[in-house]
Amino acid sequence: MTSTSPTVARPCRLPVWPIPLLWTLGLGLWGLSRQHSVWRDEAATWQVAGRSTTEIRHMLGQVDAVHGLYYLLMHGLFELFGPGTTTLRLPSVLAMAVAAACVAVIGRRLAGTWAGLGGGLALGLLPAVQFYLQEGRPYALVAAGAAISTLLLVTVLQGRGGAVRWAAYGGTVLTCGLLNWLSLLMLPAHAATLIWTRAGRRMWTRWAATSASATACVLPLILFSRGQSDQISWIPPLTWHMLIGPVVLLAIGGLGALLDRPRRGRLSAAAVGLPLLAVPQIALIVLSLIKPLFLDRYVLFSLLGLALLIGAGLGAAIRAAAPRFPRASRWILPVVVAVAMVALLPQCLAKRSPASRVDDVLAAAEDVRGLKKTGDGVLFIPAARRDTKLVSPDAFVGVRDIALAESPEESGTLKGIEADPARIRAAILSRRRILLVTDAAKVARPVAAERDRVKTSVLEEYFTVVSDDQVRGRRVTVYERIGP
Repeated sequence: MTSTSPTVARPCRLPVWPIPLLWTLGLGLWGLSRQHSVWRDEAATWQVAGRSTTEIRHMLGQVDAVHGLYYLLMHGLFELFGPGTTTLRLPSVLAMAVAAACVAVIGRRLAGTWAGLGGGLALGLLPAVQFYLQEGRPYALVAAGAAISTLLLVTVLQGRGGAVRWAAYGGTVLTCGLLNWLSLLMLPAHAATLIWTRAGRRMWTRWAATSASATACVLPLILFSRGQSDQISWIPPLTWHMLIGPVVLLAIGGLGALLDRPRRGRLSAAAVGLPLLAVPQIALIVLSLIKPLFLDRYVLFSLLGLALLIGAGLGAAIRAAAPRFPRASRWILPVVVAVAMVALLPQCLAKRSPASRVDDVLAAAEDVRGLKKTGDGVLFIPAARRDTKLVSPDAFVGVRDIALAESPEESGTLKGIEADPARIRAAILSRRRILLVTDAAKVARPVAAERDRVKTSVLEEYFTVVSDDQVRGRRVTVYERIGP
């Protein structure tokens, strides 16, 4: 008597990657404008993308060289499609959709159709992914590059390698490194996969040569950007409570790896996913012991490994249930995804609201538009809050930036260069009305710079508050001169 395999176990000839791609694309397009809000990190992208290529190159020599390639890319998109929240964020949505498709392909090759489908769908649901899925910064693009390079590595490990694929692998790693050189932490993760699968000498030689070439091309950027390390001086030193998140992720990933039943010498979802999850996280922790660097977005791409392991675990559960419950087993994945979506719905909604970020540059600009009078002066505390004006210059028409000595474009900076304290004091006293743009009380830091202390003291001594609005993490205060 011939036995028939359960329906769920039959191989599916149709590609599975379009489903996670469309799923992630839908999650990204949902609430993309976040009620027409843009926060300070995205404001940096917006204002730099609006500069000329000459001005961008000038700025990169002073600050933010690590994001140079991304800024040039966004400059091109702003030139083609115009500035706006869609142009700002759509590249991240498309990139993460590509990453989800790659996870699905890797999972299917290594652990079956259900594992690939589960992993691809899981990626878009991860809370951190949903945050950066709609972020006008390069981290989703790095994740897409890491996904493509990992897929290429799996391809060559499966014996389908060649010069073209190795060149594509090296080019993708190089691009990721130019977008954010901490993405090179994927390379030790890939090395761990080679060790796990007992790759041969020829494979090691090709991988080492390709990886070394890509790293060598990124090395000048690494060395140059280290001279701009003051930009990340605000990152706090590593503490124990900061390790809770990575520990939880590693525990979930470890469970998925166990369910995949990994064996040494065999290319599996665990052999690829666990190193990709664990190695970048651990490496960043070690680096942060030397210099504070620990921000989850720097290793966002490691969540590709987590998604792959979740998919492997789901695939193992479906295979285990299939012999006894062939019809019910095919509903495991849809039910799990539906339950996860319902459970995460509050977070999904929260991440698509303006309150999900520290502040809203556009809301503050609209406040200025409604409060200003022609001839008013405007001040920013700290000077970085000038991004409100740089992103929405039309809201400040008729208002003079009285502390500014050299514009951001001329100075090659993000916030411009302000005059010395004495000149700022004289400029303030020459005005009848001043608009002050600063942080809302909840997120404001103590005034530290001497220029900002002068601004504050002169306003308090010679002016009175006539209006004080706090909106979405920013504060716009109108001062009028006391007496003649």
